[in-house]
Amino acid sequence: MEITDPSVLGPMQEAFAARDRSQDGRFVVAVKSTGIYCRPSCPARRPRPENTSFYADEASAEAAGFRPCKRCKPDEAARDGQAVLAAIAAIRQAEVAPGLDALGELTGYSPAHFQRVFKRLTGLSPAAYARALREERARAALTGGERVSDAIYDAGFEAPSRFYDAMKGRLGMAPSAWTKGGAGVTIRWAVVETTLAPMLVAATDKGVCRLSFNEGVDELRAIFPAAELVEGGEDFAALLASVMTAVEAPGSGGDIPLDVKGTAFQEAVWRELRRIPKGETRSYAEIAAAAGKPKAVRAAGGANGANNVAVLIPCHRVVRADGSIGGYAYGPAIKEELLARERS
Repeated sequence: MEITDPSVLGPMQEAFAARDRSQDGRFVVAVKSTGIYCRPSCPARRPRPENTSFYADEASAEAAGFRPCKRCKPDEAARDGQAVLAAIAAIRQAEVAPGLDALGELTGYSPAHFQRVFKRLTGLSPAAYARALREERARAALTGGERVSDAIYDAGFEAPSRFYDAMKGRLGMAPSAWTKGGAGVTIRWAVVETTLAPMLVAATDKGVCRLSFNEGVDELRAIFPAAELVEGGEDFAALLASVMTAVEAPGSGGDIPLDVKGTAFQEAVWRELRRIPKGETRSYAEIAAAAGKPKAVRAAGGANGANNVAVLIPCHRVVRADGSIGGYAYGPAIKEELLARERS
């Protein structure tokens, strides 16, 4: 579907005019006069504005009848993303992390090229991602009450000493980031590319506290002015990858820990949002009734808008009473795409 929302379209037009390479893979630009679609950074001469249209991804542009540009090859951006997701799935499923040769064979890339693609899209090498995943599993096992020795070996560490070296300083559970503007709390964050839009992910030691689109660290600092904001590294990679997977396939991230805080009614609404089956929608009145206050329809709408964790708390599943899509903090195009993916 062509993107027409001015709040979304404006930044895309600016990025295309500036040949912003950081926006590659986040949307494509179709040129009506030539019938092709391009990456935002395409080096070709810029067409007249009236001859351009913008699409969320390659599939949408091709469905509208456009073919990929042979100069900037935008279809390769989609292939890169799919290859990285396939590699992440393979790493998560394997008892021993696959090496670069195996990942290259899996994805059809040379090992060295795939290493560059993986790091460009995730910020980590495959080996660093595998290490971070191993540490995340150990932490989850320990918090779940397993014996320390069992958790260490089951997570893939060769000896307890290796585990303690890796996890030094990372096991403490901080207070909730939702008190006093995050005072005394460290929040790790990253902005990553997705097929929907640039995505901000932020988390405390307890779980994800912010997931949004087309935002960055400035918006995060406005929400948590007293927190220590640290750009995520290896110790953040496993959680980040899980969130990326859940966003690309909405409805699949029910086990991702969250750290959110609201009023009793807001939290009741958020619980009901997570109970809506994948691919289904509810009206604000239905959500209010499910939360125990059938007359609080307007308050249910306010609670929906106060959700700080998009997709994982699926406020995109709420529609107007007449079935129309209604509003969404990150624009109707993203909301429509999330619903379409859940229904497919």
